[in-house]
Amino acid sequence: MPAAAIAFTTPPLAPRWQRWLVFSPGARIVFFVVTMAILSFAAHAVFASLGWTTKAAGPMRFALALLAMELLPALVTYAILVKGVERRPVGELALRDVPTRGLGGFAAGLVLFSAVVGVLWLAGSYHVLGTNPRANWLPQVLVAGVCAGIAEEVVVRGVLFRIVEEGLGSGWALVISALFFGVAHIFNPGATLWSSAAIAIEAGVLLALLYLVTRSLWACIGLHAGWNIAQGTIYGIPVSGTRADGWLVSTRTGPDWLSGGVFGAEASVVALALCSLCSVALLAMALRRRSLVPAAWHRAR
Repeated sequence: MPAAAIAFTTPPLAPRWQRWLVFSPGARIVFFVVTMAILSFAAHAVFASLGWTTKAAGPMRFALALLAMELLPALVTYAILVKGVERRPVGELALRDVPTRGLGGFAAGLVLFSAVVGVLWLAGSYHVLGTNPRANWLPQVLVAGVCAGIAEEVVVRGVLFRIVEEGLGSGWALVISALFFGVAHIFNPGATLWSSAAIAIEAGVLLALLYLVTRSLWACIGLHAGWNIAQGTIYGIPVSGTRADGWLVSTRTGPDWLSGGVFGAEASVVALALCSLCSVALLAMALRRRSLVPAAWHRAR
């Protein structure tokens, strides 16, 4: 196991009460959730008072409000957690990794979802009806791409997976973070138990393994954003049930297990199969590098 796999270790001279109430995995997760909830409430109040939280504000203002209300609380809280509580550099969000791992992950997301669309097209499920050069794509890129990519990866991989891994090891962290990611999408438009299970397996597992192998949130952010932008902005497919105004005007036919139905192609067995293949490759890489972290009680031996 590489030494850099564990980002934080409890200070050896910390008193017992700090070990439980400040530095333990559970305490840090609770601290993050509570602090982020407070900042999110404040951000919502500010933008609601400005009238930016309704559709009447216009697509761009509404998108900027969503960007600020979701992105800022996540990033500020994570900075407080890492710099104030854990007292370490934020290596997993190092800006030097943006041109390499960030853009590499973005390209991988575009290619991976394009492969999904390609298989759906070959299967006779995906059909292009025309183009939409007037598509209002920027608000969607900001919300579904930048905002979802950064905020969700900071919360799910940066906090939940990373901190659970410190205590329970990589295996349980993978299962818990993937299940959380799937359940978090159960309230999306058109969501079903199947779509949430598919999201948990194809995205929750894949992104967690990508973080496990790279120890970089930028790689996960890039892949997440590239996947969403390709899905909605380029191919005109609903993103996790949310209607997309894409450059291509498209439709999908066939049974829901193939097309994904109203939820979008993420609920298709094609996406599930291709993402699972990538997850298997990442898992093999992690095993070869011995990157999996054992539980804390095993490391203590």
